[in-house]
Amino acid sequence: MEEIVNKVAQSALTTIDLADYFPKGETVVFDIKDHLFMELILKEKDFRAGLQVLDWEKYRGKNVAIVCTADAIVPLWAYMLVAACLEPVAAYYAFGDEGFLHHTLFLKNIGTLNVEQFRDQRVVIKGCGDKTIPESAYVEVTRLLRPVVKSIMYGEPCSTVPVYKKKS
Repeated sequence: MEEIVNKVAQSALTTIDLADYFPKGETVVFDIKDHLFMELILKEKDFRAGLQVLDWEKYRGKNVAIVCTADAIVPLWAYMLVAACLEPVAAYYAFGDEGFLHHTLFLKNIGTLNVEQFRDQRVVIKGCGDKTIPESAYVEVTRLLRPVVKSIMYGEPCSTVPVYKKKS
């Protein structure tokens, strides 16, 4: 009987699962609308006073999306004040809705990838999984890896699509 050889296991492929870089932690929204007079007008003195008495602990360790859902003119410094208040307590914060915050965190997490560990390797970026990975994550990991790897493929080790191959 002929021995079955697992050629995929023997190949020198390194797989990166972008789901490992999926943002973690709870996400909440800070809506400036809730701190405006009649949800329309920013009165500086009242706004500052309101921020001073706000219980910022409810944002401790959370990812915070800063938005204003009212059709109001909000001066840029107001967003800066909110950010300054969140800095000591929030895990991360950004201007934008929850989707934008999630996207920003995803790219930030991918940015922590130590690309040197993949130098001159053949890398497969995993293509299937339980979590939806945004297109931008695939673009970002390609941007980071291309200068150092021997090749980049997409998919599963048993069935890959070539993306990049270093010319010898």
